Amino acid sequence: MSIFVNKDTKVVYQGLTGSQGRYYGMLNRDYGTNVVAGTNPRKAGTDVEGVPVFADCTEAVAATGANASCIFIPAPGVFAAVMDAAEAGIEFVACITEGVPAHDEARFFNMLKRDYPHVRLLGPNCPGIITPGECNIGITAGHIAKPGGPVGIVSRSGTLTYQALYELQQKDIGVTTCVGIGGDPVPGTSFIDCLEAFEADPDTKAVMMIGEIGGSAEEEAAEFIKHHMSKPVSSYIAGVTAPPGKKMGHAGAIVSGGKGTAEAKMEALRDAGVRVGLNPTEAGELMAEIVAAL
Repeated sequence: MSIFVNKDTKVVYQGLTGSQGRYYGMLNRDYGTNVVAGTNPRKAGTDVEGVPVFADCTEAVAATGANASCIFIPAPGVFAAVMDAAEAGIEFVACITEGVPAHDEARFFNMLKRDYPHVRLLGPNCPGIITPGECNIGITAGHIAKPGGPVGIVSRSGTLTYQALYELQQKDIGVTTCVGIGGDPVPGTSFIDCLEAFEADPDTKAVMMIGEIGGSAEEEAAEFIKHHMSKPVSSYIAGVTAPPGKKMGHAGAIVSGGKGTAEAKMEALRDAGVRVGLNPTEAGELMAEIVAAL
């Protein structure tokens, strides 16, 4: 399944009847997202402001043709929710929930890869995805995203996803798609997945990548950019001032063996030809220079 979503994407909100699911489901419907259903086995047959609620995704897909889902299920139920969506034939699953056990993440990641290769999983613990002006799945504030391109955004940090959008909006630069991949140890979608999609997308002319300390995802992305990307990239890596040897933030921010530091990631990206900012605003300014030269 493609990473990209649009006005024709039909979304079922798993957890629509909960407070967060209802709030963001209705907010995104008002934005223009095609929210067609919700799920809750105890409230099947009811509705949330006109959106029908079904017992599970299989029923929702049969009745509405939903092809994407957004998960607001509490962490203990996320494994079942992901598999419910996959078994129903849903192709795009955005899991917003944080605190999902790493063991569960590893299980459904590998089960999807083995048994449901058609499913694109985004997250867990991510802000979701937005195609400005068309479709917003997750918790990103739609009003800070300027539509029309030419920049694609991929970010590991939720908060910095929003800042990247806002920095570009302030510079009157539009975005094709903004993807928040989340910072958990086993993300369903990687930097490389998104970079590959943006490289192939004719409407995306440049990419802004936001990373952070911990793991090796940014170094791996740098290798991909160096050998496979023709489009210019600007970047910012959060965590420059993190004390050495101290665990910071969420589960993905683990630095070990000299790998995973902000400095190592920035060096790898610069070596790949990426323009690296020392803060989010500078990364936005570098992207503005890139766009001006397109």
